[in-house]
Formats: sequence, C-alpha cells, structure tokens
Amino acid sequence: MYILIFVGFIATFIGTLSGSGGMINFPIMLLLGVPVHSAIAANKFANMFSSFSSFFVLLRKNDTKLTPYLISGVISLLGGIAGGLTASSISRENLTIIALFLLTGALFLTFLKTKRETDPNDEIKQLPVSKYPYLFGIGAYDGLFGPGQGTLQMQLFLRNGFTYIRTVSFTRFNTFLSCTGAVFTYLWAGHYMWNVAIPLTIGSICGAQVAVKLAPRLKTKQVTILMRTVTVLLILQLIIQWR
Repeated sequence: MYILIFVGFIATFIGTLSGSGGMINFPIMLLLGVPVHSAIAANKFANMFSSFSSFFVLLRKNDTKLTPYLISGVISLLGGIAGGLTASSISRENLTIIALFLLTGALFLTFLKTKRETDPNDEIKQLPVSKYPYLFGIGAYDGLFGPGQGTLQMQLFLRNGFTYIRTVSFTRFNTFLSCTGAVFTYLWAGHYMWNVAIPLTIGSICGAQVAVKLAPRLKTKQVTILMRTVTVLLILQLIIQWR
C-alpha cells in the first residue's frame, strides 16, 4: 500500500509538470503483479481525481472562468470513452508500438520553434477547431493506454500559443475528463482492483498538489528541458519493453 502511495506521488508530480507520469507508475504496477488492464484502470482512476484537484487549484489561483475549458473537455471525454471501450481488443504490444510513434512525434515537436506565448493577462483562448481531431485522438489514447498522453497534450497547447500555466491547466482538465470517460468503461468491464486503485489515488492527489504549487516558479526553458528529458526516457523505456 505505502509503495503505491509513493509511486502515485512521484508519477503525478512529474506528470503534472511535464506529462507522462503514467510511464512511471504503470511499469511498477506490472512488476508488483497487477494485471495489465487492472493497472491501466487504476491509473485512470488515480488520474481522474489528481487531475481535477490540480486543475481546481489552478482555476482558483488564476481567477479564471470554467467556460473556455468546456469544449476541449467534452472532446477529451468522448475520446476517453472511445479509447476505454476498445482497450480490451488491443494487445499491450500493439499499444506500445502506437505509444512509440506518438512520443517520438512529441519529442520532435519540442525542437521546433514554438509560437510566442500569449500575454498571461489576455483572455483564455480556445484551441483552433482544426486541432480538435488531435485532441480527440489524445483523449482516446488516454483511455486505451495513457502513458505519454500528458506530454502530447501539453505539446499541442504550447504549439498553439498557450502559456505554460494555461497549458498545465487545460491539460489537467482534459485529462480529468478523458480519464472519467475511461473509468466508467473499465468499471463496466470489471477490471478494478480497489486495493491498488485507492492507494495510488491518494499518492497521486498529493503529488498533483505539490506540483501545481511549483509550476508558477518554472520558466519556459526549464519546462522544455524537463519535457524533452522525460520524453526521451519514455521512448527508451518503451523500446526496451517492446523488445
């Protein structure tokens, strides 16, 4: 139990700041003997609570409105449901291959020149409509497997001119809804092991709260280095697992 609390804390702390915390707790759960679908289900359950708790803190701290988040949130919710419904029909090996391609693409994007960040005092902008299919795809991937989803989504928002804090805020809200959609599908399929999901969730909520307090102190260059480092480590880990 205490191991899972610690793992949940570390994974969500890193995941909130740069995405991809799932690639920390997911392999550890497998090493502890948790079945693959139950490990994914526990990850979705923990992320559902931790992402909402961190988003709520950011929402209050930045004194913003919920309305701008709703459209992207609905898309992520639908993506999470779609991904969760098809998870049982896709092997872990095939999901690993998909993750390799997605994360390699995300790493490539970090080396491209991003658009200038918007003024933090500006009204929160919406993601362009042309990017909605990408957002849906990331939500579906989160429901299917998940690790790397945060990195991909943060890259999507940063590449479209969002500030880092707004990127974290939108990513956490969308993660909350994609995980919510997936949670119901895994509940329906009976994949939950509550002695795994609950301690992981406790650690995840604590890790998210510490991360959102640290996030405003980080500069864009520091975040970029962190994201690149995490993404490279994830790609290496996925290659080792695939082989």
